[in-house]
Amino acid sequence: MTAAATDDLDAFRARCVAFLQEHAAEAPAEGEADPRGELALADAREFQAKLADAGLAGLRYPTEYGGQGLSDEHEAIWREEAGRFPLMTRQLSITHGMCLPMLDEYGTDEQRAAYQAKVIRAEEVWCQMFSEPGAGSDVASLQTRAVRDGDEWILNGQKVWTTLAHLCDRGIIIARTDPSQPKHRGISMFIIDMRAPGVEIRPIHQIDGGMRFNEIFLTDVRVPADHQIGPLNEGWRLATAMLMYERVAIGTGQQGGITHERSDRLIGEARDRGRHTDPLIRQGLMRLYTAEVCQSLGAMRTRAEVEAGKTPGPGGSLGKLAGARIAAIQRDLSMAIVGVDGIGWAGDGGGDGSDGGIWAKECVGTFASGIAGGTNEIQRNIIGERVLGLPREPSVDKDLPFAELRVATQ
Repeated sequence: MTAAATDDLDAFRARCVAFLQEHAAEAPAEGEADPRGELALADAREFQAKLADAGLAGLRYPTEYGGQGLSDEHEAIWREEAGRFPLMTRQLSITHGMCLPMLDEYGTDEQRAAYQAKVIRAEEVWCQMFSEPGAGSDVASLQTRAVRDGDEWILNGQKVWTTLAHLCDRGIIIARTDPSQPKHRGISMFIIDMRAPGVEIRPIHQIDGGMRFNEIFLTDVRVPADHQIGPLNEGWRLATAMLMYERVAIGTGQQGGITHERSDRLIGEARDRGRHTDPLIRQGLMRLYTAEVCQSLGAMRTRAEVEAGKTPGPGGSLGKLAGARIAAIQRDLSMAIVGVDGIGWAGDGGGDGSDGGIWAKECVGTFASGIAGGTNEIQRNIIGERVLGLPREPSVDKDLPFAELRVATQ
């Protein structure tokens, strides 16, 4: 690297630090006072707009589509410095970690020109619509139908567990376009307007009081034919790529470098409660710290591959599975540290002026880590078959037409 290039990167790092010091001092609003995520998303969009104004949004994306056209080194520097500050854009993780890379890699020039700059700036927030009541881990069993009608597609069906759908402008959806083909074929991908006639969004009430997930009912929803992403009936290949991006987003986060935020927080809590001398607590804290460092190292490798222009591969499942394991360790350890104070909650705290409610809600929330983005069992299958090269599980329906299968509610 030339001296001029090094100076440029040093100046860029200084610009990142200055921006973060000014705009990322406090974490955005979350929690009980914001059950549907409106406040947190508003904060994230405001931060992202300032990021775009400062020329720090969409660093590696082309300038003609709203990005900055910078290098992988610039992206790595931003992630490294952002990792030292509160995460301000958690509510945009699906928009920027999954939908944006899909739009950039598989969208047409017209689709990128129409939407990419708006997505980068968070003028538009997007969601992902894959799961259905009868197609969760086995997404290929989806039954939402798309039927061609002139220059439009007509969609009918139901999706579930769609994060922030009630606040999103558009979404990426997969639907069955040819039921005469086997279930992993005959699927296509589309961009859908979340406010189009026939789209009904209903909240799902969570155990922690939140309502960030939704079920979506589609009744004769018309989608322009030019809003199809990728070739007809090849949606499963694209869906697999998007799931890889999802697992990278979940498993590596939006920040860079080596991080161990959970263990740092629990170490502080153990000290405050006088539990830091307990040998079992200390051992648990070390396990958590070690797992977080290992995940960070794996995430750095995965991010480097993505930044080198590679579509995420099955290795992304390693980070996703590691994150679920870390959440489980944190869950048990946090309850051991806070004790009975974390068993239940009322109001903003534990009901007695304590902060036990915060820990209790985090505890029940950690179970989602082993489900969202593919269950732990699915991740282990992917790692075993596609990373380690172990034999695939038998599949009796691989070549049968979907219309002949007895799956889910069909």
